[in-house]
Amino acid sequence: MTRNLPPTASFAEATTGAKLHAPSAARNGGPIADLLTRCAPGTGRALEIASGTGQHVILFADRLPGLDWQPTDPDSARRASIDAHAAEAEVPNIRPALHLDACSPGWNDAHAGQDLIVLCNLLHLVSWPEAQTLISEAALALAPGGTLVIYGPFKRDGQLTSDGDQRFDAELRGADPQIGYKDDTQVAEALARAGLSLAEMVDMPANNLALVATRT
Repeated sequence: MTRNLPPTASFAEATTGAKLHAPSAARNGGPIADLLTRCAPGTGRALEIASGTGQHVILFADRLPGLDWQPTDPDSARRASIDAHAAEAEVPNIRPALHLDACSPGWNDAHAGQDLIVLCNLLHLVSWPEAQTLISEAALALAPGGTLVIYGPFKRDGQLTSDGDQRFDAELRGADPQIGYKDDTQVAEALARAGLSLAEMVDMPANNLALVATRT
């Protein structure tokens, strides 16, 4: 489903060729990659949901060369950017980007058996029912023992904990009342309902949070 988003959400600018550049991805890619090198499996299949510009996946694939990375995005311009970044970086373990609307039911069938699924900066851009569908589908797509990593801004125990988060959440809800920051406790409960065990919540730079969950 297409959502109305404020200009500050999911911002990316054109560079050369099909490549897009998101300043936020340039800032947070390193810390997320550091987390993945600690908690992700060393080998197997990795699916990135909502890969965006492609800046993240080239970094993740370079840092985790034992994983076969499948980037995805519902937007054709973003998929073109992903492929352009991957071609320029010449990282061999990245597959061509695929279309995936991860908030729609049923996609787990086509992506079953994943050892790692990574989702960055999407839950606050979708509704709560869509977020629950995404989590349920991701849980079904994981192989036994697989890991799901969700990164982004969250409410903490129902509270927005910084002035910047309060402003951004207000902008999101002003553009579309159904979107906005999700509560970390509610997301943890959704993970449990989907059959996943929350291994850890990790504080990340810029007041973001990463939830690491596993399928038993």
